[in-house]
Amino acid sequence: KYLIILKEDPKIRPPLETKRFVKAKPVKYTTITSQTSAPGRLYSVAEFDLVAEASGKILPGRVPLKKGAVFSKGQMLFTVYPDEAILALKASKSMYMTLLANAMPDIKIDYPEAEENFKAFFSSIHVDKKLPDFPEIKNEKLKIFLSSRNLISEYYKISKDELQLNRHTIRAPFNGTYTEVYMETGAYTNMGGRVAHIIQTNVLELEVPLERFDAKWVKVGDDVEVHSEKLDLTRKGKVVRKNQFLDQNTQSQSVFIRVWNNQNTKFLEGDFLIAIFPGHPVENAMEVPRNIVFNTNEVFMINKGRLQKKNINIIKINDENTLVFNGLPEGDTLVMQPLVNVFEGTKVLVQGQQLELSENENKMKKSKDNNNR
Repeated sequence: KYLIILKEDPKIRPPLETKRFVKAKPVKYTTITSQTSAPGRLYSVAEFDLVAEASGKILPGRVPLKKGAVFSKGQMLFTVYPDEAILALKASKSMYMTLLANAMPDIKIDYPEAEENFKAFFSSIHVDKKLPDFPEIKNEKLKIFLSSRNLISEYYKISKDELQLNRHTIRAPFNGTYTEVYMETGAYTNMGGRVAHIIQTNVLELEVPLERFDAKWVKVGDDVEVHSEKLDLTRKGKVVRKNQFLDQNTQSQSVFIRVWNNQNTKFLEGDFLIAIFPGHPVENAMEVPRNIVFNTNEVFMINKGRLQKKNINIIKINDENTLVFNGLPEGDTLVMQPLVNVFEGTKVLVQGQQLELSENENKMKKSKDNNNR
């Protein structure tokens, strides 16, 4: 028992401070140029319903009135039975010629200076052709005379009927296709009836939703590359619009890119493409991996061999898992890897300096051994 009391307490060794090696580099700012890419969906630049502007039976045009049929700009798509309107217009022109013929003797006697103009006007009227331009009237008395004979009012009535006749024929406003057909050839339509739905196919727009952070670097007029992974096809496009509001659900800002189809390979409405926007230079900035940033905008610095938190100013987030920032003094040492289970004040060594330390220790040991000899 006495020996136990005299036994010395075991010495408690101080805990060894572990050395943690991390990747780090000095902060150095340059001019960074980085691209932005994002997916989007193609839409036609023009689509609408074809509506009948006259009543009657639908007659075939140069293109089948069927869903999926393709047409070119200016082609006749269909007509609404025009025969009655054509005959009525011819009758109106014939009656107008009679009115003018009855007025010609009075014009010859009372307004001889206008006789030649109205003779030429009468001779150029044909029931199968569009009315010629009405002669210019400078004499007020002549204008009153012509109005009393209904020659002016009837002229404009016939001109209106000519426009109405043109509405019986529907022509393609652009190169496109039918996406829906509501009435087929042979059906009867009233004025205002929906006949078909069409879209333009030679010019499309790619809607690309971007984070507001990325959208601010995109300018209207920028040239953009659009790429289809399925077709392995890349084309040029141009930014034509940029939303001035955010989508409430996604908080994204849409950018619209005009894309032109050619005859060889065509993009289709509904295709998903990747838009690659040009890089814009950012001066006095540094590009680093995104995973070294925590708590939104904090990074670890090394100050006197220990970790220290600092805030950075994020300028741009790239798709290549990197971001561009500034806000730290140049020359300070920035940790370039994500750290787990570490705290501010943890002692660290920079990888790469470990070899230098070991070489210095070996040199000091050899020097000490030589001195002892």
